[in-house]
Amino acid sequence: MRPEWLECHARMGRDDWFRNKTWDSATEAHFHEKLRRARNKAQRLRVQAGCLVNTEPRAALALLDRYFALGDHFEMAQAFLDRAEAQLTLGSQDEALISLASAIEREREFPNFGTQAWTRFTLLVAERKLDQLYDKALQVLEERRLKCVFSVEAFRWHAAFALIADAQGLRDYAANSAAKALEFADVTDSGFQYHPGVGLVGEGYD
Repeated sequence: MRPEWLECHARMGRDDWFRNKTWDSATEAHFHEKLRRARNKAQRLRVQAGCLVNTEPRAALALLDRYFALGDHFEMAQAFLDRAEAQLTLGSQDEALISLASAIEREREFPNFGTQAWTRFTLLVAERKLDQLYDKALQVLEERRLKCVFSVEAFRWHAAFALIADAQGLRDYAANSAAKALEFADVTDSGFQYHPGVGLVGEGYD
């Protein structure tokens, strides 16, 4: 669910050691040896964990435990979101919802360090029909209503709202938001001169 421009990607250079997409004993040993000498251990732990949430979720959770043990850091909201992604990979929905709530609350306290936790939470509630959380999801959507920067964010906002509205029998509201979601899905240029492909919906939402 994480936006593609935030996905871990293979990069040549000195920072590769904390952006591994696979995790075996040799990779883990190399990572910890480099981490021992690193200045910013918290960021390296968080980034490496984020790279493993879908492929090695248990390893990601272990790294995040070490991250949180280091105390308060500016990437806490993203770390909570990463933890939720790993928990969802393992099928631990209830734990993931708690982590997403923590991420959203952290962003309320520190709005300058935003993540996609709000879209993950609202779409999870909408898609899985978690009706006991509809009110909370709608509250989150209302908070984010005028803060969507990219087309994919606006698409997710309207998609989540449409699904929840439809489940609540509000067909006109649902239809209106569904139509708007489709409009944002059809956007092919971000409007950013040097990054025309950033923040587009793509093909991951059939």
